[in-house]
Amino acid sequence: MLTHSIRLIAIDIDGTLLDSQFQVSQANLDALRRAHEAGIEVVLCTGRRHKFALPIAESLGFDHGLISSNGAVTRSTRGELFHQDLLPQATAVRLCHHMRQFRNHMVLTFDREGAGAIVCESHQHLYGVIQRWMEKNGPYIEYINPIDKALTEDPIQAMFCGPVELMQCALSKLTACDFAADFTVLRTQYDHRDLSLLDILNAGCSKGHALERWAKHRGIDRSEVMAIGDNYNDIEMLTFAGHPVIMGNAADDLKLNGWTITLHNDQSGVAAAIEQVLDSKTASVNV
Repeated sequence: MLTHSIRLIAIDIDGTLLDSQFQVSQANLDALRRAHEAGIEVVLCTGRRHKFALPIAESLGFDHGLISSNGAVTRSTRGELFHQDLLPQATAVRLCHHMRQFRNHMVLTFDREGAGAIVCESHQHLYGVIQRWMEKNGPYIEYINPIDKALTEDPIQAMFCGPVELMQCALSKLTACDFAADFTVLRTQYDHRDLSLLDILNAGCSKGHALERWAKHRGIDRSEVMAIGDNYNDIEMLTFAGHPVIMGNAADDLKLNGWTITLHNDQSGVAAAIEQVLDSKTASVNV
């Protein structure tokens, strides 16, 4: 049984709230709505940009916070901006030059509506590794070559994506550069798809820092926070939360941190974790 009352549940989207068919199960929806009705605050924390995450956030059926782009932007589902942590333009320009050999795998994201919210040089290499993402985001993508010409303002983030082995080389080059202290690299990896994503954000930016900022704003102590995630970009969020939960479909090394392990995302692992919270809340009321 949980030893502290949970007042806030932070949930990753891909690989966590969504199943392998990119759907929110009815069990997960029911559990989240029950939590909301019980007075527990819900916030979604995702690597997706706000606009791409919004349809999933709205499907829950109630207003809540949405931490997007791995912590760079926090808005309500109504669009109200709470915090924004952009990647400085000068740093992004240096990244473009330093990572020239990987620029076919590079994406820039901006806080804009419509075409130009996402910028890349060409679709040739990216379409081969993130086809579904490219198709879903097609109306927002603008192709600019060379990509650094798009940097007329601070972007939300830069991203490199591709096969795992290639992105391991990219990560080594990023961490070895002489301005590595000016940015944060967060990795998301799906070995079964041979896909790795490297998100480059402003220094100190992460889901964990954004969740900490939100909890403080809401007057909620970390001991009253549960976080549920499945990937390496969730580590800071899970570390902050007093009650971290890792999905059953997560990589084995992420299950060695002493975090509670819930069911697979195809088995509504989010619902299983939330039901424990609700059962504990009911039991404390009945004591």
